[in-house]
Amino acid sequence: MGMNTRAGRYVPGVGGYATFDPAPLPPVPPLAMDAELVNLLSAADHALGRLDGVTSVLPNPDLFVAMYVRQEAVLSSQIEGTQSTLEDVLQFELDADTDALPKDVEEVVNYVRAMNTGLQRLATLPLSLRLMRELHAILLHNVRGSLRTPGEFRTSQNWIGAAGCTLETATFVPPDVITMHQALDNFETFLHDRELPALIHCGLAHAQLETIHPFMDGNGRVGRLLITLLLCERDILRQPLLYLSYYLKAHRSAYYEHLMAIRHNGDWEGWMKFFLRGVAEVSRSATNTARAILDLRENHRQLLASNSNAQRLLDYLFLHPLLSVRMVEEHLQCTFATASKLVDLLESNGLLHEVTGNRRYRRYRYQPYLALFEPSLYPLQPTPGDRTEPQNDL
Repeated sequence: MGMNTRAGRYVPGVGGYATFDPAPLPPVPPLAMDAELVNLLSAADHALGRLDGVTSVLPNPDLFVAMYVRQEAVLSSQIEGTQSTLEDVLQFELDADTDALPKDVEEVVNYVRAMNTGLQRLATLPLSLRLMRELHAILLHNVRGSLRTPGEFRTSQNWIGAAGCTLETATFVPPDVITMHQALDNFETFLHDRELPALIHCGLAHAQLETIHPFMDGNGRVGRLLITLLLCERDILRQPLLYLSYYLKAHRSAYYEHLMAIRHNGDWEGWMKFFLRGVAEVSRSATNTARAILDLRENHRQLLASNSNAQRLLDYLFLHPLLSVRMVEEHLQCTFATASKLVDLLESNGLLHEVTGNRRYRRYRYQPYLALFEPSLYPLQPTPGDRTEPQNDL
């Protein structure tokens, strides 16, 4: 098992298993930029540029970004096996104490917090090991896995494989702890490297972090956050609107196979082609959603053109697509009766839909808007034969 590849080498361990010692990035020899890879990089750059362009004309990008980040959080967490939906997250934001929600909704809410914190921190702190540990602490705050040292790199050996596997039967064993620290130092140096095109840099960094697997839990989530944060740090995206979790979820087994092909065969090119296809597909999909949001907003503003309070409520709905009459009353600083009439007006126009069926403490969802974020509407389909591969720790 001591074979060397361009991505690193397997080192026999004392327990009859081999750990992987990753080679520093960028790969040597450098990526072979064949015609296919060049075309995919060009298409991904173009699609990402269009996405960034459409968001610059959104009337208040922050309103839409909040929904994209929530949706990314839901999808990223679902890869880890959580059951929570976008609806659950919105409910949690209204009432964190409700018993009706899945227990794992806090994992999703933590991901939203980690993404927002990461973006704020980039203003003063470069992407670094320190920032990654900070985000990890937020991700694992008060949730399952929180016993696994939130905010700290691991101090023991971990492994990846089917549920119930051992170190000896694992699919992949990341570097031992001493080697891991050296690999992380190399990784941090690479994070600050600006020689490579941004998307190539980003794709290499994500795969390398998954290979180093520096945390006991939450490596996949940190790695997916890293993609968005790198693109924002390099000003490729002004807003965190790249949803790669959906693509990785739809193509799970291909994703794992490409990561393993890097480790076994040094096949960085195959991974980069897969990654760039995802960036292009997901960027086009997000651009379509952003355009649909613009159209929806314009149509609904016209529908409510004669009522200024209704227009103000509409703007509020983009930030809080699930709300109560009490929230409307507080936001618009109006009487409960006025708020109730406005909600009725929007309900009769098909904009709001009551979700509880109660007579009191009713909740309304901004149905046409939330429908734009349902993953079933995305033109991504799982590839034939794709299967979910149970992992000890993604």
